[in-house]
This record gives sequence, structure tokens and C-alpha cells, in this order.
Amino acid sequence: MNNKKLYGQKKWLDFYEPEVVETLNYKHLIMPEFLDNTVAEFPGNIALIFQGYKMTYAELHEAVGRFAAALKQLGIKKGDSVAILLPNVIPCVVAYHAALKLGAVVVMNNPLYSDRELTHQFNDSNSKVLITLDLLAHRMVKLRKKTTVQKIVYTSIGDYLPFAKRLLFPLVAKKRGLVADVKPAKDLFKFKDLLSRHEPDHTMADIGFEDTAMYQYTGGTTGVSKGVVLTHANLSCQVQQLEAWFPHFQRGKEVILGALPFFHVFGMSTSMNFAIYMGLGNILVPKPRPDALLETITRFKPTFAPLVPTMYIGILNHPDLARSDLTSLKGCFSGSAPLPMDVINQFQDCTGSIIVEGYGLTETTPVTHVNPFHGKRKPGSIGLPITDVECRIVDMEKGDIDLPPGESGELLIRGPQVMKEYLNRPDETRKVLTADGWLHTGDVARMDDEGYFYIVDRIKDVVLSGGYNVYPREIEEVLYRHPDVVDAGCVGIPHETRGESIKAFLVLKKGAHLTPKEVIDFCKGKLATYKLPVAVEIREELPKSTVGKILKKDLKRE
Repeated sequence: MNNKKLYGQKKWLDFYEPEVVETLNYKHLIMPEFLDNTVAEFPGNIALIFQGYKMTYAELHEAVGRFAAALKQLGIKKGDSVAILLPNVIPCVVAYHAALKLGAVVVMNNPLYSDRELTHQFNDSNSKVLITLDLLAHRMVKLRKKTTVQKIVYTSIGDYLPFAKRLLFPLVAKKRGLVADVKPAKDLFKFKDLLSRHEPDHTMADIGFEDTAMYQYTGGTTGVSKGVVLTHANLSCQVQQLEAWFPHFQRGKEVILGALPFFHVFGMSTSMNFAIYMGLGNILVPKPRPDALLETITRFKPTFAPLVPTMYIGILNHPDLARSDLTSLKGCFSGSAPLPMDVINQFQDCTGSIIVEGYGLTETTPVTHVNPFHGKRKPGSIGLPITDVECRIVDMEKGDIDLPPGESGELLIRGPQVMKEYLNRPDETRKVLTADGWLHTGDVARMDDEGYFYIVDRIKDVVLSGGYNVYPREIEEVLYRHPDVVDAGCVGIPHETRGESIKAFLVLKKGAHLTPKEVIDFCKGKLATYKLPVAVEIREELPKSTVGKILKKDLKRE
């Protein structure tokens, strides 16, 4: 069979759930319009919960209108860039929708980034206004002179708390490093002061569906972060695709665990934007540590939780697990890294929920593949291309030969959630985006006979050992089978005779002990000899991105 014809047949459609459609007739509405619709349908529904403070959709709508008026007064107009440097707090959601309503371009930034990284992103995006935390305000005022940022707005963790917590906050906040005194400075404003000074302005700018909505910066796991240009259509189509893929989640009925950081595209789409679109409650967790996740799930009873593997593993290994009630969860979504099968089984057993693994990229807003929620789920697979996503596996030399099922090559994706371009990088754009819309993902993948896809590894991580391609991810999956291994990352190191070989970095369970020889012996018989690690290093932790991806460039640099 011609392989192009094979991919055109979309074998994966045979394994769609009966309610899931192949293609959608998309509503040409943008995220602020979806918020307006949700407010009209569910004005009294809880939109956001933060530390027990509850904000209804009507109250969120009013706050968005007030902040839109404030941004207008600060000089923001259509096409201007607004940077948001916040964890998952209520002002993050408010500022995001207020900026989009004005036709501004939102630039979400990671609060853990260094001055060097932030300077690059502020200047590359030409950001004019920055919204941040009081804890970062003084540092951002100093950094401002090196950037295009003109005005800074700051909020505090204590701005939205229940009455009792608000009374106690000043007494405990300084001891716990949750608040900072902010010295007055030129063009520095307090978020809640701006809200109180402005009446809600709900007028919408003249925004086209294909207009730019965001510059979402890549994680920089393989180099300098690039600004991914996402349109209003990308954001809108993605939430509509998610609704199509999860037809069992009811509008206005579910509660999402907002633990994935909203400044990352995974949390932004699958938690923040999906909740707004569906009229769901969203429980904001600014620091998603295992203890906070256990407490939040037990207390606020979310029904849907998009998480990353480190969160699932942290929950299962926490001593408070036995005293926590996680049975409210109906469904969980995992992405960003492989989730070991043992973890899936343990988590599903203690919650009664279903975990579906999926896949995506910053360049795809991000979700492109998910296992069926009520259907055939395959361990180790990223699942099926979701509604309106086309996929091909092509040769890694030229990228123009479609490969048959079972063969590994580069994964190409086309769909309505694929980015417009990289900001200010036409050459980089041409490298990954073809004229007819196919995105080169940079991931080695394969498709099986039933249309399920599997990620083999990043092309940049492939190790050439003695003339053979070695995929570090395959070795990591073997290492994860060891009962004492919590985290595993493998990279290529120079080897005298083979050219390159594998070094494994491991984190063990508390109290566990393994020697490098024991680790290598464990792999024998499970891997070909040329794939065996030649070196093993046990560590307390591995360098990771905010969504749990091991930063292999850092391991290689070391």
C-alpha cells in the first residue's frame, strides 16, 4: 500500500469513541467571547477557587472588564504586547482575558526564569506592560531599564483570600516569604488599586479570528527559547477540540484541578482556557507540590486533573496519601513526559479515575494526541490524533518519504492548532513548517497497525553508538521498571571505541541504595548490549522544566 494513502485513510478513526467526531464545524469565537458566553449561561457558577476564596463567573467578568479599562489607560491598544509573570493566581486569569479582549498580544512568562531569560523574552516580544507578583516587583523594576517594558503592575498572594485567611495573612506571610514590601517607583501600580479605580469596560476590540493572540515561548530545553506565534484561532480551536475529545465532561458541571502552570501552554489550554470555555470551576494551585495537591483534591473535590508525571509520582510517594481522599477524580490527563505503567495503575487504583496519556508541543497549542478516555488505551502510547489532526511518520534524512507502520521516523502534524510561525525567526519557521502546513515536530515516533502513535525520542537526543541509533527514552523506560527508581534521564557521552555511549542519571526512592553495577546488571537481558549504560550517577534530583521535563541539555553540559 502507498504509505501516503495509508496516512490519508486515518486508521486511527476506527478507535475513536462513538461520540468523538472526525471533524468539527468550528465556532469562530475568541477566548474573551467564550468567557462572555459562559457568564451569560452560568453567571453564579464558581469560576475560580484560590486558597478557599471563590470567584463566580459574573465576578470574574467584572474583574476582566475593570482590568481591560486599566490596561487601556496604561496605553495598551490592539497589537501591543502584555507580559504576564505570575503563578496560578486569580490576577493571572483576569489579566490574560483583559489583554486578549483589547486585541493585545499576551506573553506568558515563567516566574522561575533568570533575568537573562526574562530580558530576552520581554525584548523579543516588545512587551510594554508587565503584570507580576510583589515578590518579584523590586527585581522587575531594576530589570525594566534593560527591556522594552514601560509600566509594571503587581499583585500579592494575599489579594484574594477568604476573610479569615486575609486577617491572618500579614502575620504569617513575611515569615513564610509569601509577601514583599514594594517601594514606590515610577509607572509601578498595584493590581487591586487599578481595579478599584476603573469601571468595567466590556467593549471588544475589532479582532480577526486569525489575528495573533500570544507569543508563547518554548521551554528552551534545547537552546534559546523561541516565541511561538499563536493566533486566536489556535486557542479557540484547541478548546473546541478538547471538548470534542472528552464528550463525557459536562458543561458547567465539572471542577478542574488547576495545578499545571498557566504560563506553560499545557496548563493554559487544558486547564485555564478549557475551564472558561466549558464553564467549569478551576481550583488554582500556585505551587503544585505533592502536599498541596493532596490537600487541594481532598478539600475541593475536583473531577478532572491535567497533570504531569512528576505530580502523579509525588502524590503516590507522599506520606499523607493514606489520609487523603482522591476519589472525586473521574479523569486525569498526563503529558510532557512518559508516565510509567506502575504509576498509572497505582494512581487509578487509589482514585478510581482513568488516566489518559497524550502529547503536544508549544507549537501546537499544545494537544495533538490523546488516548481514548472510554476506549482502547495502550500503555506507552501517546494515543490517537485528536479531532481534525493529521499525522505522518517520515524518514529522518530528507523528510519526504512516508514510512509504514512499525518504522520509526520523524512525526509530522497538521491541524487547526498548529502555530502561525516563530516570532522574528523566518529561517527557523521555514525549517519546521512546510508551505502546506505540516509541522516537523523534531520527535522520533512510530505508528502501529491500529493508528496509535508512540514517541521514541527527540531527534536531538538520539545517540550514535558503534554505528547504531540508541534512543535514551528506551533505556529510561527500562530503568523506570526498577522498583527503587523514581527518576531517570539518559544522555550520550563520548566513548573511545563506539563514538558515543549512554550515561544514566537516577533519583532513587528515599532510603533505597543501588550501585552503578546493580543498575547496569538490571538492564542486561532487557536491552541489547550496545544500548547498556556504561556509566551511572545517582543524584538527589535531576534538572527539570516547570512541567517536569528532564533538562537533558543541562545534564549534557555538565
